[in-house]
Amino acid sequence: MTNKLLYMTLVAVLACCCLVTPADAEEIGRVSTTFKMIGANDKIIIEAFDDPDISGATCYVSRAKTGGISGALGVAEDKSDASLACRQTGPIRLSDKIIQGREDGRRVFKKSTSLLFKKLQVVRFYDRKRNVLVYLSYSDKLVEGSPKNSISTIVIRPWIGNKGAVVPAVEYK
Repeated sequence: MTNKLLYMTLVAVLACCCLVTPADAEEIGRVSTTFKMIGANDKIIIEAFDDPDISGATCYVSRAKTGGISGALGVAEDKSDASLACRQTGPIRLSDKIIQGREDGRRVFKKSTSLLFKKLQVVRFYDRKRNVLVYLSYSDKLVEGSPKNSISTIVIRPWIGNKGAVVPAVEYK
């Protein structure tokens, strides 16, 4: 009995770990693109997420969402098309790991786009020479990904606060 309980707990923990995303997205809006007589319409969904490691960096993703009966049941595979736009929304402070390039390619967003194995991901890079954050969105599958991708950049600049105080841009150590 104890082994069965331990096994069930382990399975539940692993299942929860697979469902956790690096950043939570907030739906900003959606538009219907195709009318379906039965089931939900095909849509384009716009979501926003903040970089989990860098306050003041926000990205917006627009992505296709398949409708119809399969879409309503959650078994449809969404198209790999996505667009990405990232902006500085506050003062940005970078950790030493990011400045030194040890966090390049770190996943900052993940969204499942099919019942099994396909997901939309956003990863981040830091271009130290130009003082720019670069975000790349792409879709992948267990066996084969998609060459469709999109990038967006944030040029890190000083930030003017509420009372007119200037928060400096990144300072190198």
